[in-house]
Amino acid sequence: MLSEISKSQKIFLMLGVMSAMLLSSLDQTIIATAMPKIVHELNGLEHLSWVFTAYLLASTIVVPIAGKISDIYGRKIFYIVSITIFLLGSILSGLAQSMTQLIFFRAIQGIGAGAIMANSFTIVGDLFPPRERGKWQGMLGSVFALSSITGPMLGGWLTDNASWRWTFFINMPIGVLALILVYCLMPKFTSAIKDKIMDYKGSFTLTIGLITFLLGFVWGGNQYSWNSIQIVGLFIISIISFFAFVRIERKAKEPILPLSLFQNSIFSVSILIVFLIAMGMFGAILYIPIFAQVVLGVSATSSGTMLTPMMLSNVFASVIAGQIISRTGKYKLLTIFSLTIILIALLLLSMISYETTRTELILESMFLGMGIGVGFPVFAIAVQNAFEYSKLGVATASTQLFRSIGGTVGVAIMGTILNNSLSSKLSVLSSESFVQNLSKFNINLGTSGIDINRLQDITSAATKVQFLKDISGLPLVVRSEMLQAFSKFNTEISQILASSIANIFLISFFLTLIAFVAAFFLREIPLRKSHVHKPILEKAGIEIAVEEGDFRAKDTPRI
Repeated sequence: MLSEISKSQKIFLMLGVMSAMLLSSLDQTIIATAMPKIVHELNGLEHLSWVFTAYLLASTIVVPIAGKISDIYGRKIFYIVSITIFLLGSILSGLAQSMTQLIFFRAIQGIGAGAIMANSFTIVGDLFPPRERGKWQGMLGSVFALSSITGPMLGGWLTDNASWRWTFFINMPIGVLALILVYCLMPKFTSAIKDKIMDYKGSFTLTIGLITFLLGFVWGGNQYSWNSIQIVGLFIISIISFFAFVRIERKAKEPILPLSLFQNSIFSVSILIVFLIAMGMFGAILYIPIFAQVVLGVSATSSGTMLTPMMLSNVFASVIAGQIISRTGKYKLLTIFSLTIILIALLLLSMISYETTRTELILESMFLGMGIGVGFPVFAIAVQNAFEYSKLGVATASTQLFRSIGGTVGVAIMGTILNNSLSSKLSVLSSESFVQNLSKFNINLGTSGIDINRLQDITSAATKVQFLKDISGLPLVVRSEMLQAFSKFNTEISQILASSIANIFLISFFLTLIAFVAAFFLREIPLRKSHVHKPILEKAGIEIAVEEGDFRAKDTPRI
């Protein structure tokens, strides 16, 4: 079948896959800048977080299920259905008349996005043998970086010049293009699984386990305290569900997530590294713009553009790494190299302080982006290369699943650590005479119950303008003293935040250090130049020369 597809057809088909990937990754960032107008128009500020949470939960939960379904019933029809579901969710989200509707429609979007993500990397495995996948996996990785750059800026431009609803409608032309290319050019690969049985019990218990597990981390330390009955209850339900899931999978004929995958050391080590990197990276990257805004004093827009060099270095490194993998057929040294770069970048970022300049922050962020870009294509390729074709979808999707879970857990834990650090350090400021004097003039800049949102509010330009307005009626001498004290107060807050964020990067450093050690245990199988897995050939009495990519009968000398 693959021999019937020309090189140009594969390229155009990959453009369709990349367009679909752009849809699902862009929608994670494009509505961020539109949210203030959305909540104002739909009167739903209290439900703001659910617009993101619904998308996150749906897209994460559907990944392993989508991978297995595509293995059973084929990639083409399921990929088309996934894009269609996403576009349907986009249209409905753009037409939403209430926050409840928007949250529900965002969940529909998330289902489509998760299925797209799960199968995009698998389609690369369908079209290309492992030796050729590196450059295309690198290109898919660059799509993530591109969406991170363009998403917030495009969302803000559409909201200001058209309507926030166009942040959803903009998906239609890109999605239609992807549908046309996939429908016309993608071959219908025959499933290698004979018994087309869906593991409904396993799917249900896995879904319940993931929902409760992720909600526990999303809500923990925010809506509810970590030791509250709600959070503890969610984690108990999650543990029970995962235990039930394991029991079901052991007996299932076609398990949704085969436990045998974990017996493969390449898979086990890869998902451990992916989980730790995602946990450290997503948790750390989130606070680079916050540091820029609060400590360096740049605007929200400028803090976003400061990430552009980081994302561009990510794109460049991802593409180059993919080319290296395809040319050499090796991935272990590249894995260790990428983790080394990430470790150095995080160590430098853990030393940031109140004196750090914008140039220093940009350079260190670029270094971090480069390390992530180098490592991005590696793990999907290594995992795909370790399994036969019948497990291609579920193995690839499982890698994406652990990346998503790691990111969610990392953001939640880093946020809790940061808020606890700020609370303990800022409590000292509440006893200062300046803070106590504020109450005499009915000015509320208290530091009790502080979190990152409150901190941004205290140091914002709007707060400074309001402070100047509040003290404008005071005698000149008192006003001058208050201005000096307020400036000192802001400096101390910035210093506290800088040291707290530096600690977050230090924690990320140690998480990545564990991943670095684990990388030395990553077994390397030279990437095949064929789709056929070595054990399958050996059963047929054929030997494979992996280094040269040729096949011959056993005991037949090379020519």
